[in-house]
Amino acid sequence: MLYMLISHAAHDGHITILNLLRYITFRSGCACMTALGISLLLGRPLIRMLRRIQREGQPIRAVGPERHILEKTGTPTMGGGLILISLVISMLIWGDLENGFVWAVMLTTLGFGAIGFADDYRKLARRNTDGLSKRARLGGEFGISLICGLWLQYLMPPELANHLAFPFVKDLLLPMGILYPAFAMIVITGFGNAVNFTDGLDGLAIGPVIVASLVFAILSYLVGNHVFADYLQIHAVPGTGELAVFCAALVGAGLGFLWFNAPPASVFMGDTGSLSLGGALGSLAVAIKHELVLCIVGGLFVAETLSVVIQVFWYKRTGRRVFLMAPFHHHFEKKGWAEPKIVIRFWIVSIVLGLCGLATLKLR
Repeated sequence: MLYMLISHAAHDGHITILNLLRYITFRSGCACMTALGISLLLGRPLIRMLRRIQREGQPIRAVGPERHILEKTGTPTMGGGLILISLVISMLIWGDLENGFVWAVMLTTLGFGAIGFADDYRKLARRNTDGLSKRARLGGEFGISLICGLWLQYLMPPELANHLAFPFVKDLLLPMGILYPAFAMIVITGFGNAVNFTDGLDGLAIGPVIVASLVFAILSYLVGNHVFADYLQIHAVPGTGELAVFCAALVGAGLGFLWFNAPPASVFMGDTGSLSLGGALGSLAVAIKHELVLCIVGGLFVAETLSVVIQVFWYKRTGRRVFLMAPFHHHFEKKGWAEPKIVIRFWIVSIVLGLCGLATLKLR
């Protein structure tokens, strides 16, 4: 909003010091601080409201570690709403609302958040861990992801629209033709559910999301800037630099949520948060043509998802389990690791993976 006002003022000849607001880097910093401030300001009132509504807190799976069940019982969920509120308000203030990439990513994030909200609400209403049916949930996710993929494809330059870019290679583009929207749909839906699998311990999911958002803030800015993109020999996508503001707002909102989600958590993000955050990361990767780099930066989410797939596949084939419990952060809980140790070590892994993702800019 402020960007649009300043742009029109400059167009009319009213040049002031406020033109600083036209710079993506400045607005990114402001968006981060605004989202952080809003989440810290609204956090406690929102948690009190959720506790009044959810008197018994989030239903906890009975098959989990006994210590996990005892410690988590009574904690309210749907805290992801705090992230979404802070993110959207910050973007409405600092984002370029005439940028199609911003709207595509933001509406995808909100769409996944709506599905997560419906899932959380159903669990609370029924007082069990069975939310929406798999068909309804995946159908909604695939529908939103497909629309996002087609939208982003329309916004991209024709020479990039239906192509997959590869890290570590300068000029290689894989033409996918009409299959690309389906590929984008899988990426977005896949990461929505990958973050959802990871969200099982206090602060476990939001930490890697913050790291990934920081990395993609840098990548978005570089991909959207022709000078930097040409120097680094990455494929430039005009207009995507504005997504750096979105990523920065996501970082601020995530940090504010972490203030209340740090062990022992006062609130859980629930599917409202985990699905929306995963959808945001997936759509960001599609927008800037860094889908495969997301698999590196978000490698922790990929590993958590694979642990579930491997566990289910192997158990159906042999009747035995590979992990004591999946997703595999529960495996370490079963082995007796303290929750903060698991969370902090997983954060360390995500930071290393984030640096590896940034390294793809130069290793070509």
